Amino acid sequence: MSFIWPPMLLAVGLVPIGVLLYWALDRRRHRRLATRGGLGLGQGTTHRPTGLRSRIPAALIIAGMAVITVAMARPQAVIDLPRVEGTVILAFDVSASMGATDLVPTRMDAAKAAAKDFVARQPDGISIGVVAFSDSGVSVQAATNDQATVIAAIDRLTPERGTSVAQGIIASLNAIAVAEAGPFAGNYYSNQSPVPTATPTPTPVPSGTHAPAVIVLLSDGENNESPDPIAAAQTAANMGVRIYTVGLGSAAGTTLNLDGFQVFTQLDQATLQQISQTTGGTYYGATDAQQLRSIYDNLNTQLVVQPQETEITSLVAGVGLLMLLAGGLVSLLWLGRLP
Repeated sequence: MSFIWPPMLLAVGLVPIGVLLYWALDRRRHRRLATRGGLGLGQGTTHRPTGLRSRIPAALIIAGMAVITVAMARPQAVIDLPRVEGTVILAFDVSASMGATDLVPTRMDAAKAAAKDFVARQPDGISIGVVAFSDSGVSVQAATNDQATVIAAIDRLTPERGTSVAQGIIASLNAIAVAEAGPFAGNYYSNQSPVPTATPTPTPVPSGTHAPAVIVLLSDGENNESPDPIAAAQTAANMGVRIYTVGLGSAAGTTLNLDGFQVFTQLDQATLQQISQTTGGTYYGATDAQQLRSIYDNLNTQLVVQPQETEITSLVAGVGLLMLLAGGLVSLLWLGRLP
């Protein structure tokens, strides 16, 4: 057991002083009773318990005071607690087309707003990571329970170059692997990292088997870089990881000015729908992007039991209060008075 305010334990030293004070008052009371008895004033009085039995109420009250004093130090104990866990990777399309204004103020800003609303609604047990992809995919924020850190990572995102949806899916799967293997599993790149080799195709498993981990892909769906996004989606499906796609943009499209060039861009809803259908996820259109919150309802979180240091002040204080009440009640029943 540990304590948040250990200096308060010094107050336990006041308990012996209280015991001595009670002992002095008790002796004074007995002397008065003895004096009254010698004068014949005690005749006809009711017999009351003496000896050990008469000390039990006082002992309960003193022990209760000691326990409540310990509670003032805010004790903590390691307790096995059930915890709901899951991992969500938010994969953001940061290609240049996400700067289009067919969603107000831009597709990118709409994606950020929807994602931050989603993050704010998640319970503490859900770890959220952020992946950004354009012509390549990179993990911007490893999965964490710190919502403020996740939101800060989302705010840093800005439109960049071309679009490879497949790279976003692959980077998201890697982020899930890192989250589940732990931060020291060698999944982060450094100058000491070996040259990456081809990852073997996993043995297919039933859709949604990897239930506690999902990918939320926010994109306009326009893919102009290899590899094939549907093949990447199939890789996710083979691993049992579902992908929920959020289409950002309009089917009518808009013209975007990029470095002096006029580029027409529009939502590729069919590709995003196929990605979600391949993995057993769901597609959400730009008009109902606020329904991101319902993704958690479809996330089959896992219930685990973990040892966790927990403050038990209320429990200890409750025990102390019960001891005080028991001491007072027993004293009234046995002695006809409080100690």
